[in-house]
Amino acid sequence: MEPLHFDVLIIGAGLSGIGAACHLSRECPTKRFAILDRREQVGGTWDLFHYPGIRSDSDMFSFGFDFHPWPGLKVLADGPSIQQYISDTAEEYSIKEHIHFGIELSKANWDSEKKIWVIDGINLKTGERCSYSCRFLISCTGYYDHHQGYLPEFPGAEQFQGDYIHPQHWPEKLDYCNKTIVVIGSGATAVTLVPALAEKAKHVTMLQRSPTYIISVPAFDKLSKKLLKILPSSWVFKFARWRNIKIQRWLFKTSKRWPNFMRKLFLRGVRKSLPQNFDMRHFTPSYQPWDQRVCAVPDDNLFKAMRSGKTSVMTDEIESIGETGIQLKSGERITADIIITATGLKLQVLGGMQLYVDGNEVNIKEKLTYKAVLLEGVPNMSWVFGYTNAPWTLKADISAKYICRLLNYMDQGNFDTCIAKDTEGCSENSSVMSSLNSGYVERGNNVLPRQGNKYPWRLLNNYEEDSRILLKQPIEDGILTFTLRQAPEVTPSIKASAHKTEETMTS
Repeated sequence: MEPLHFDVLIIGAGLSGIGAACHLSRECPTKRFAILDRREQVGGTWDLFHYPGIRSDSDMFSFGFDFHPWPGLKVLADGPSIQQYISDTAEEYSIKEHIHFGIELSKANWDSEKKIWVIDGINLKTGERCSYSCRFLISCTGYYDHHQGYLPEFPGAEQFQGDYIHPQHWPEKLDYCNKTIVVIGSGATAVTLVPALAEKAKHVTMLQRSPTYIISVPAFDKLSKKLLKILPSSWVFKFARWRNIKIQRWLFKTSKRWPNFMRKLFLRGVRKSLPQNFDMRHFTPSYQPWDQRVCAVPDDNLFKAMRSGKTSVMTDEIESIGETGIQLKSGERITADIIITATGLKLQVLGGMQLYVDGNEVNIKEKLTYKAVLLEGVPNMSWVFGYTNAPWTLKADISAKYICRLLNYMDQGNFDTCIAKDTEGCSENSSVMSSLNSGYVERGNNVLPRQGNKYPWRLLNNYEEDSRILLKQPIEDGILTFTLRQAPEVTPSIKASAHKTEETMTS
């Protein structure tokens, strides 16, 4: 079977993939490209998750695309709204006609002789094998397994008689009205679920092993609402994006420079939002701000649920799970009709696809990333990997722009391959997500690419500096190397034909 050939293939039709395709269509209009995705519609994460209250944990003005600003006033938008925003963006830039849905990819192999990638997969609708090829491959698959989330082994979990659910696989018709619920976890998913469930449930307990930093942000942007009355919407939304990026960067930088000050500031905000005499140990992390991601909640909704008495929080460890609830190591016991394990993600790269160069498997966890965009030692391949200390799309946007710059540079120089090689042995043991010490990051250390001991092999996690380097600095830097495109060989028959034509013209 002859592979379907494209200049560029993008893996994934989520936020990163649609963004990359839009940049490609805008900045490399002559490139023939396609997007491959196992799902049946765009959205990625925002099409996969359907648990109650699903929303962003970053403000939408900086989480949205730079070329298509978030058009609403919701600061932390719900999942369906985000999915619709991605779909509308794909529609506006005529991207949907380039998407091949229902394609489960298994293998990508770089052929050095032909200078192409060959990607193998299965059409999930027909069950038939399919094959694609391209000159340049872009992975936009994120970093977690869409098939299953992370679920610790709790002793006795199989004995529980109620519903035992991971948010990644939320039952469509689950009835939790007037039910007693325990949500295990304290991350972004847990703090989203708890207040949403509390609206209908009898009681919700957030059971955490350790607390997380939580800040409250406005649900709606009141300033932008006022500005829309006197200014064009494009100005207002661009200003909102610029303002929120500045605020977010200030919070992160200040947290790293004066962690004790920011710790006091965050905890003071929580204390004001909780009932009087509330035990603050449940919201006092043992680590400093931004050693792990800070969770955001809209308009105090988690703390309002705490004040209402319909939710509570317990900080303890699970000893075992029984038929009707959870036994804690402290000796306390929680009864439950439903247990929700908001215990995190299972990390995965390239959507589970295996990568090869000339038939030799590439061990991703032993590779570095070049400027956090290209994979070291792998020709004509990039991956779009957003920020973990800031809105994901900030990095995804500038990465896609850099890829377009690189493709145009290769065309101008008549190059057919580019490759980044570490000739100095810069690799370290830590992964590209080592700036965070969250549990899912530590679990994923043996899956993700390595961190280097210096730039460009080391991540900066700095939007201003990354923007300057990726968008302004020259493409060639002595590390990224290129090979010239070779002219096709002229076969003897063609040579003979050319000789006869020359004789005819002479005579």
